[in-house]
Amino acid sequence: MGSSLPDSKTWANSIEHQGPDGNDQNVLQKHVNFFDRDKDGVVYPWETFQGPLSLSLSLSLFYLFLFVLSFREIGCGVLLSSLASVFINVGLSAKTRPGKFPSLLFPIEVKNIQKAKHGSDSGVYDTEGRFVLAKFEEIFGKHARTNANALTSDELMTMLKSNRVPKDYAGWIASYSEWKILYMLCKDKNGLLHRDTIQAVYDGTLFEHMAMEKALAGKKSVN
Repeated sequence: MGSSLPDSKTWANSIEHQGPDGNDQNVLQKHVNFFDRDKDGVVYPWETFQGPLSLSLSLSLFYLFLFVLSFREIGCGVLLSSLASVFINVGLSAKTRPGKFPSLLFPIEVKNIQKAKHGSDSGVYDTEGRFVLAKFEEIFGKHARTNANALTSDELMTMLKSNRVPKDYAGWIASYSEWKILYMLCKDKNGLLHRDTIQAVYDGTLFEHMAMEKALAGKKSVN
């Protein structure tokens, strides 16, 4: 990821109300839209698999946890992509399809993804899937001590512990998994997870960027 950072308010305003096609999707829907390979508003397990593997991830899990073809596309291995696709779709399908009979295909409806938001998270997405700038700034204001625009592994763990809601064990596991996968895939050679990378997670552009880098790397290896 690049190191130039846009003004926070300008960036936040640019992503708050516009979906990937200029529609009225909230930011969380845009984030998940990467995994909707055929853009029909529904994400199936085989789509989740396809997106992350080609990158070599999800928070939300994308979110990054929302994140074995999509995980493959961003470069995740087959095992991680397979486990992620099963876990994500089984865990989120019913939550995004309220009032509907359960489906063994475990589809995730993008329009209702905010209903699957787990607890003990950063709060950067609110309960309606909207971006909250103050919560994003809080990540660095409270926890970035080594570098004002990045998190170390220890600082990341401190943040996760501070976000924990008592006895919300499912939320603890989800948040830990999302952020640790992100850190594993996107840290730099000095072990720093940079602000612009985290911005790209929240505005929904990280997965496209990683998939593009993976595709370019594949072309270079062939030539």
